[in-house]
Amino acid sequence: MMAETDALLDATTALIPPLLNGLEALNYAGRHMHPPNLVSLVESVKPYREPLKQGIAAFDEIEWPEHLERFRDHVRESANLTMQSFNEFLSSINQSQPPMAAYRAMGFTTKAVETLYPVSMMLPPVSRFYLDVDRRDDQDLIKRLAEADGTSESTGVMHANNTREERGGFSIYVPEYYSNEKVPLVICMHGGSGHGRSFLWTWLRTSRTRNFVLISPTSMDGTWSLMGEDRDSAVLDRLVEYAIENWSIDEDRILLTGMSDGGTFSYVSGLRSNAPFTHLAPCSASFHPMLVEMSDQDRLKGLPIYLMHGALDWMFPVEMARQARDTFEAAGAIVHYREIDDLSHTYPFEENPKIIDWLMS
Repeated sequence: MMAETDALLDATTALIPPLLNGLEALNYAGRHMHPPNLVSLVESVKPYREPLKQGIAAFDEIEWPEHLERFRDHVRESANLTMQSFNEFLSSINQSQPPMAAYRAMGFTTKAVETLYPVSMMLPPVSRFYLDVDRRDDQDLIKRLAEADGTSESTGVMHANNTREERGGFSIYVPEYYSNEKVPLVICMHGGSGHGRSFLWTWLRTSRTRNFVLISPTSMDGTWSLMGEDRDSAVLDRLVEYAIENWSIDEDRILLTGMSDGGTFSYVSGLRSNAPFTHLAPCSASFHPMLVEMSDQDRLKGLPIYLMHGALDWMFPVEMARQARDTFEAAGAIVHYREIDDLSHTYPFEENPKIIDWLMS
């Protein structure tokens, strides 16, 4: 019995550290993705692949008892998805369109992160992985998570009509230790051709660390309603109502944020005169002055906006963000402007704690 336990611990120890290190390396590469830097990013993640491969081999050598099969399956699948992400990312520089191949490779990383999440309630190192970096040694927080009821139907990760093949659904995360205290609501919107189930993981660490309800919807169509009929704003409004009905939401702190097309739609939907959002945080969004000219000017006065953009953005040049800042400030909005020197057209997840600090101020 003791020998079997030692073997299981050895197998777990062989795989979990290189798996978490590999995911961190891929997350770093995804955050710093910029077409001219792709070759150097590929080189930077190469050393993490072989330890993961060896860890998978050691993990698969063990016969796992029935009561640990769920643990085994989540860890194994996450590791295999991470390995697939490594393989696709490392080979992307040899494809006909290297940047697009590299972006596709990151989709496997997101699936690996989602697959591993249930293990966060079983292993402390995995639990810490799903926290903001600055709070991973917060013993009070770690204790609250360890003592939380991981079986509650009103906390944790939840999906509504939001498989990756569906449009118009949503994913929700409520921290497992939530206990009916008033908390902010953050609705985060994916970029064009993206999906809410995937984009949820861009924000989950901060929600789990700082205790707020997080909703990540999927657009009705391939992207948000930026042209023609607005099919998405009514859905966002209903999501706010749903959150208020089911959790104790601080209605003075309801944030609408998004990346790329999601950021642009945070303007379109968030500037409506009857929009329920108290704060906006667009990232890497396109902008045209007509968005402000056609908006309710009373809505704009005093509206808090956290505006983020990358100096290296190749899709929407940073001059768009500077124009947005100046136009919104002239209209009376309170703009917190962040021009990020090393950011291309990717999401700067390290900004999330700063956004929440701003939201709470």
